[in-house]
Amino acid sequence: MPVPKRKTSRSNTRSRRANWKATVVATVACPQCKSPKLPHAACTVCGTYNGRQVIAV
Repeated sequence: MPVPKRKTSRSNTRSRRANWKATVVATVACPQCKSPKLPHAACTVCGTYNGRQVIAV
């Protein structure tokens, strides 16, 4: 099994790790109350999903 011949430098390691960014959570506007909510999930403010009430708030 091959192994590295020499140590990876700090700059190479850090430039490789520079792409480990956190992504922004995608949100959509609720059609009822226009508040931001997760897609394909019930709204936490008004409790509706797909045009009907699913959570009593």
